[in-house]
Amino acid sequence: MNISVLGCGRWGSFLAWYNNHIGHNVVNYGRENSPSYKVLKETGKNEWVTLNDNIELSCDLGYSVERADIIIISINSQGLRDFFKQITAFDYKNKIFVLCMKGIELDTGKRLSEVAIESGIDKDKVAVWVGPGHIQEFTKGRPSCMVIDSYDPALTDRLINTFKSDLIRFYHGNDIIGTEIGAATKNVMGILAGALDGMGLQTMKGPLMARGSREVARLIVALGGNELSAYGLCHLGDYETTLFSEHSHNRKWGEMFVQGKKFDKLAEGVMTARAVSRLAARVGVDVPLTDALNKLIDGDPADRLLKELFKRSLKHEFYM
Repeated sequence: MNISVLGCGRWGSFLAWYNNHIGHNVVNYGRENSPSYKVLKETGKNEWVTLNDNIELSCDLGYSVERADIIIISINSQGLRDFFKQITAFDYKNKIFVLCMKGIELDTGKRLSEVAIESGIDKDKVAVWVGPGHIQEFTKGRPSCMVIDSYDPALTDRLINTFKSDLIRFYHGNDIIGTEIGAATKNVMGILAGALDGMGLQTMKGPLMARGSREVARLIVALGGNELSAYGLCHLGDYETTLFSEHSHNRKWGEMFVQGKKFDKLAEGVMTARAVSRLAARVGVDVPLTDALNKLIDGDPADRLLKELFKRSLKHEFYM
C-alpha cells in the first residue's frame, strides 16, 4: 500500500515510521523550510524516531498526494483548511484521507472531518485515527489501543485492516461526532491536569477525570453524537497519556503556565479550549471546566478560579 504522511513533526514522523514498520511504502512530506523537515532530511531522525532508509522524505506536495492510495495528515489542526486548499490543487480524487490530529476549528467550531468535506473531499473518503499512545512507548515495542472512525463503516473496516499490527490494536468507531469531539477535548483536560500539577493539587485529577468526561459527554450529545464516546478510547481512554504522562505537551503546558513559565512546543488544547467554549455556548451546553481554562489563559488567578468552581450551584452528578 502506498501511504503518504503529510506532516513530519512529532506524530507525523511516527506515523511514517509505523506504516513503514508494518510493511507499507511510505513518503513523509514536510515543508522544505520547516525545521522538522530539515532535521529529518539531514540526519534521518529526530528526538522521537529514526526513519528507515526506505522511507522517502519529500517536500513536493503534489508528488506526495498523487502517488498515494491513502493520505494521512498530521499537522496543526488550525492550519488544516488552508492546507486542504493546497492539496486540492492536485489530483486528490479517489484518495482516502485519514486525519491523525485532534482539534476543533476556532473560527467555525467545525470538526476536522467537516473541514475536509467542506474543502472538497468526498465524505465517504474521510476518516479519523485517534486514541492513546506515546511515540516514546511505541518505538520501544510497548503496545496500545486506538480507534478509527469515519462516515462509512466499510471504510473504517478497510483502514483498520490496513493499519492493524501487534503494536496497535484498533477498535471500530461508530460515532464520528463523538470520536472527534472527544479526541479534541482531551487536550483541554490535559492542560487543566497540568495546572493542577503546577499548583500541587494532583489529588484533584480524579475529580477532573470524572467531571471532565461528563462535560464532554454533554457537548457530544448536544452535537448529535453518543455520550458513551466520552468514555471511550478517543477521550477517557486517552487520559493517562494526556493528564499524567511526562510526555504530554498539553499537561506540561498547563503545569508551566501556572508556574509563570513558557512551554514552547505545540499544545493543541489552548486553541481547542477557545473553540469548545464558543461551540458550547452556541448549542447551550454547560462547560465550566473549559470556560475556567480560558479565563486562566486570559490571566485570571488559578486559585481564584478553583474557588469559583467549588462555589457553583450544587448539581446531580450526571446532569445533562
